[in-house]
Amino acid sequence: MAKAKKVEKTQIRNIIRALRFAAGEMTQQELADRIGVSRQTVVAVEKARYSPSLELAFRIAAVFGRPLEQVFFYGPDVAE
Repeated sequence: MAKAKKVEKTQIRNIIRALRFAAGEMTQQELADRIGVSRQTVVAVEKARYSPSLELAFRIAAVFGRPLEQVFFYGPDVAE
């Protein structure tokens, strides 16, 4: 039986969860609908399991009215 491969987190971190709650407790599904992806994609990006495309990252930042660099951060030691 093959052993399941562990999903590694990326070095791109974000504050999407905090921004969703600051925006009236927006759900992951509501954000997904606004940016045109599945809820599962939002979950993966939010948990740093998936690095969004540059276009998707800009769409996410635009939903919250923030510049990209206030939503996403690069590096292993950046606090979420």
